[in-house]
Amino acid sequence: MKNYLAKQIINSIFYPLLFLIGIWIVFIIERVYDLNFVQFGILPRTFKGLIGVVTSVFIHSDLDHITSNSFPILILGMMLFYFYKKIAKATFIWIWLISGIWLWLGGRNGDQHPVYHIGASTLIYGLATFLFFSGVFRKHLRLMVVSALVVFLYGSIMWGIFPLKTEISWEGHLFGALAGILVAFNYRKEGPQRRVYHWDDEDDEEETIFPETFVENDEAGLISPPNEIKINFIYKEKNKDEN
Repeated sequence: MKNYLAKQIINSIFYPLLFLIGIWIVFIIERVYDLNFVQFGILPRTFKGLIGVVTSVFIHSDLDHITSNSFPILILGMMLFYFYKKIAKATFIWIWLISGIWLWLGGRNGDQHPVYHIGASTLIYGLATFLFFSGVFRKHLRLMVVSALVVFLYGSIMWGIFPLKTEISWEGHLFGALAGILVAFNYRKEGPQRRVYHWDDEDDEEETIFPETFVENDEAGLISPPNEIKINFIYKEKNKDEN
């Protein structure tokens, strides 16, 4: 049992950790070679900004930015791959692409200066809302506990969907959260499902114990199944003389 649980945890952490390593590799390359990859962010409603739909999640402005995103990506990613392993990859990719496309369509862009949207926050918000609403949509007790855990750990981040700070891409947070809800609704009938128990009433139980597949044999006074072989017992009556 312990070995199985350890294997499950290792499998669930593999892809989130791989993604996180990719983010840090990009960040280290920027710093070591004094590069700036901001042009690979999402530049809304521009042709060159389309590449950011895929690449923007790997770009971070500074150390505080990447460290603040690293832990939630790892934790929420692990929860996704542990509890929804059959649909985890598709869920992750769809949240990534849908939130990026929506941000490209509806994000801010300056009239005089371009506004690039960067960071993995869209994924974080998408994963958080997916994990929360997926449990609610499925009415699955264990997954609703996961929903409650997500609220406890990251419920406060939902303030980020409001335009409170102009330097933060609140649109990315909002579209990421909406993408998570959409994907959770779309996959509500796939992956883990709650068990449904059917309790028979007393009449059903009686039918089960005494099924109506037996009819009365008037001649022999026996009960036998219809359209099946009938068995009549032949016996010798005891003579009065035999004592």
